[in-house]
Amino acid sequence: MLTRNKVLLPLALIILLQICGLAHAIDLEKKIIKNKLDNGLTVLMMERKFSPTVSLFIRYRVGAVDETKGQTGAAHFLEHMMFKGTSTIGTKNFAKEKKLLSQIEQVGQALDDERSKGNKADQKRVMSLAAQLKKLQDEHRKYYIPNEIDRLYTENGGENMNATTGQDITTYFISLPSNKIELWARIESDRLLNPVFREFYTERDVILEERRQRVETSPDGKLYESFMNKAYQVHPYGLPIIGSQEDIVLLNQTAIRQIHQKYLSPEQIVIAVVGDIHPQKTLKLINKYFGRIPAGGHKPASIPAEPSQTKERNVEVLFDANPAMIIGYHKPTAPSHEDYVFDLLETILSKGRTSRFYSTLVLKKQIAESISVNNGTPAARYPNLFTIFARPRHPHTNDELRDAILQELENIKAIPLPEAELAKAKKQLKMDYLKSLDSNSELASVLSYFELMMGDYHYFSNYLSMIDKLTAADIQTAAVKYLSAENRTIAVLNREINKNTNAGNNEK
Repeated sequence: MLTRNKVLLPLALIILLQICGLAHAIDLEKKIIKNKLDNGLTVLMMERKFSPTVSLFIRYRVGAVDETKGQTGAAHFLEHMMFKGTSTIGTKNFAKEKKLLSQIEQVGQALDDERSKGNKADQKRVMSLAAQLKKLQDEHRKYYIPNEIDRLYTENGGENMNATTGQDITTYFISLPSNKIELWARIESDRLLNPVFREFYTERDVILEERRQRVETSPDGKLYESFMNKAYQVHPYGLPIIGSQEDIVLLNQTAIRQIHQKYLSPEQIVIAVVGDIHPQKTLKLINKYFGRIPAGGHKPASIPAEPSQTKERNVEVLFDANPAMIIGYHKPTAPSHEDYVFDLLETILSKGRTSRFYSTLVLKKQIAESISVNNGTPAARYPNLFTIFARPRHPHTNDELRDAILQELENIKAIPLPEAELAKAKKQLKMDYLKSLDSNSELASVLSYFELMMGDYHYFSNYLSMIDKLTAADIQTAAVKYLSAENRTIAVLNREINKNTNAGNNEK
């Protein structure tokens, strides 16, 4: 599981104790107030009167894994669309605008249908439909006020407004003056209940360009996508969040509406509010606006489990770029005992200049230019990967670096970790806590994340004690069980000389 998320809740308590100047422990439950609205939506609140501001997170347990086959990228596309306004925000005359939007969708779908015929498409019809679409889009601009949500927030002191779409969840967040909570509740509930998907085809082109820059022309993006596709052959964790090129180009508004319907399940929504608040007043405001969502909405579909891997998988990406590699091993996700073990192993292998990978492969042998480890790729709702990202230092090769990495892992499996090294790694993990949290936003992020993913934010309240209990034998046992050749996927990026940079993959 992503260590950054996992470490923050206990640290929040530590920082809170320091700021308040208390000499004795404070019960976490006395600082965090949890409520469920009648429709099942969960609200977490924490009062921190250090500045007249508040951080607000709303998370939906809907992500790329919840997409329909052939519609990859729909969840990410919806995130873009949710910034286009509502039936009351971003419009000059919604009655007239609505008719134009309906026409735009009809013509746009007809154009997509014709283009999807490929070589058999009627080019005259394509040109005619494209001209009609442009004319309608130009007419629509008379009624649309762009970036209205952004303007409303900015003019009212909003900061750090953004959204993210992941494999498991989608998140919208912002920090505001504490007297603007009702503004936030009105805007967010409105765009949840009454979104308007304006500039749909224009935004689809934006996303296609985003994919081109992040994947098609990016060696790292191409390598990562190839690695995930190879590591997961059944489970949707192997599919890109941004979507595949062939799916994005034909995504329609029906697909986006289907994902949006999955948002409308209050049981799958968590709101976290941290800052200068009056909890009872804040809860009343949230209930006023979000309590309107009907209960008993979308129920998550069953997602097929990834079958156990029985042999090493390999994929090679050819690109005119410096070599790199990714090595990953399947493992359980939180709250399994092994997940804690791999958090600690991540620190042992790659955190700091004295970590095993860095001290041996970067400093001593100088075979690696860079190397890092992540426990919890790509997400945490389902079993995930313990992943190593590395680049060889010239003139060393991927093969040399791979062999060196695997030897270090064999050492972990064969030789018990010295107690001094184990204690040092635990201390490093704790020190990382102290460097990870400095804002209301971080607290709101952590509270909402663990409540949504684990069903209870308290999951993390005993994290440090769980780490303290881990032994060298725990690490050795998990390494032997999971860091095996048959459970391994290796993706390498090798330079292709004098050929197109986007040449594709060679797989085994």
